[in-house]
Amino acid sequence: MNDTTAAPAGLRLTHLDEAGHARMVDVTAKQPSVREAVATGEVRCSRTVMTALREGTVPKGDVLAVARIAGIAAAKKTPDLLPLAHVIGVHGASVDLELAEDRVLITATVRTADRTGVEMEALTAVSVAALAVVDMVKGVDRSAEITAVKVVAKSGGRSGDWHRPVG
Repeated sequence: MNDTTAAPAGLRLTHLDEAGHARMVDVTAKQPSVREAVATGEVRCSRTVMTALREGTVPKGDVLAVARIAGIAAAKKTPDLLPLAHVIGVHGASVDLELAEDRVLITATVRTADRTGVEMEALTAVSVAALAVVDMVKGVDRSAEITAVKVVAKSGGRSGDWHRPVG
C-alpha cells in the first residue's frame, strides 16, 4: 500500500493514519497487562553441520549457547530494529534450540506486563538466534537456510489468546 492507496473496506491498518502515512500507534490509554508470545523458526543444515552440532565440534564453539544468548538480547533490542515498535519492558525471554535430523528448531517465548504485545520481540528473538546459528556454522557449510519463522501463539491484551492452527 502506498500513500495514495486506501485500505480495503473494513480493513484498518493500525500503523497507518487516515492519509496512509506510517505512524506509531498511541498506547498511552491502554492499561498494562500480562502478555506472552511464542515464535518458532528453523535453520536447515547439511548432514555435516548437524553431525558437528551433535558432537560439539563446530570450530567457532558452542553454537546453541551463542544463538540462545543472541536471541534473548535481540528480543530486548526490537524497538531499535523496527521503527514503529514500542519500547516495552521485556520481563521474560527464553530461546530454546533443539537438534532435529536436518535442522535446528528454535522456539522463543517472550513475556511482558505492558501496554502492547510481544509478538515482534518473539519473532526478532527467533530470527536473530537463527542468524547466529548460520554465522557460527557458515565456515563448515554455507548452505544453512533459515525457514518457517512465525508466531505460533500469543496471550493477553485486548485481543486475548491466539494459537496458530496446526497443519
